[in-house]
Amino acid sequence: MKRTTALLGVAATLTFASITASALAQSAAEPSGSGGAGIMGTGDGDGAFITPGKFSEPTGEKMYKRVCAGCHMPDAKGAKGAGMYPALAGDPNLASGDYTVYVVLKGLHGMPGVGRMMTDQQVADVVNYVRTNFGNKYKDRVTAAQVKDVR
Repeated sequence: MKRTTALLGVAATLTFASITASALAQSAAEPSGSGGAGIMGTGDGDGAFITPGKFSEPTGEKMYKRVCAGCHMPDAKGAKGAGMYPALAGDPNLASGDYTVYVVLKGLHGMPGVGRMMTDQQVADVVNYVRTNFGNKYKDRVTAAQVKDVR
């Protein structure tokens, strides 16, 4: 049991480090169409990847596609292989907005707390996006104030 817990901790740390490295690499990359050397902080055409260590995706949908879909898959159906990434599509656990916010902020099992790299509004936006897409029909919206309370 202790070995499994340790392995999950290592996997979460590596996942968080990978996400951070990806954001750093993309923020340092040359902006598309610039024709010149990349300039740190310019981001891409929609304003994402402008701050290393912090996500700057402008919508919940873009946040999901760029951050969450890497594990939970673009269709939110999850995956099994080197790890188990739970499906978010049709997930009854998402009925509780507070639970979902908690998981994004603090992590759960092998998932790192990626919400610490997001603003309160970004966490609310991505949680609301997942809770209203992929077969999920939860109408009560999470607010940035709720996220702040959980943080």
